[in-house]
Amino acid sequence: MIVVVTGGSRGIGAEIVRRAARAGHAVAFTYRADEAAALRLVAELERDAPAVTVLARQLDVRSSAAVDVFAKSVEDEFGHVDVVVPNAGINRNAPLIGMSDEQWRDVIDTNLSGAFFVARAFLPVMLPRRFGRFVFLSSVSRDGMTGQANYAATKAGLVGLARTVAKEYGTRGITANVVAPGIVDTDMARENAGGRFQKFWQDNAAARRNATTAEVAAAVMFLADEAASYVNGACIPVTSGLDWVP
Repeated sequence: MIVVVTGGSRGIGAEIVRRAARAGHAVAFTYRADEAAALRLVAELERDAPAVTVLARQLDVRSSAAVDVFAKSVEDEFGHVDVVVPNAGINRNAPLIGMSDEQWRDVIDTNLSGAFFVARAFLPVMLPRRFGRFVFLSSVSRDGMTGQANYAATKAGLVGLARTVAKEYGTRGITANVVAPGIVDTDMARENAGGRFQKFWQDNAAARRNATTAEVAAAVMFLADEAASYVNGACIPVTSGLDWVP
């Protein structure tokens, strides 16, 4: 398969890239600013999966024109695309009354509009072959989280976006599903999920710990597989049984 992952240079995205490449799939992934991290990941996979093509490309998903150029370059490189994981996302946390226009727009533009631009750009590549998999990365915070009105709104919006893609294009062999993790052991979570949230999660999740990136990536790759062809419009929680945050 040909797999595309946005926001693939670190955290969950990087683990999805690793898992796909080590399974023998060609991968094109994007990064927004950290070129060094992206190049380290490419070098790692050149060593671990030398027979597989792994490409890293700089992309700001907030630009629909840039996303279109990226999609065309991937199609030119590989001829087709099978799986697209719109994973790029950011946090700009603040209580609602103190959240600036910039904090709101930056998160909405990256997490939600960016995912829409990516889905729109790659659908025409998938449709002629009547096969495609979209896997969106939502979050347990889709139902609301203190200090994250912007982030929670985007994560709820991704569920609606995926289910709309499923309804509009399911008859054409396209599936669109969502993976919704809880708190995951990543740099982003450590930077943005404060100690109170971390403690709540570790005290109340059945496993009494955060998820690993490998556990989230496994769910993504299940939905990407041809064996998941009858799973469409689903939102799969990876939360160890805990479906809310304070």
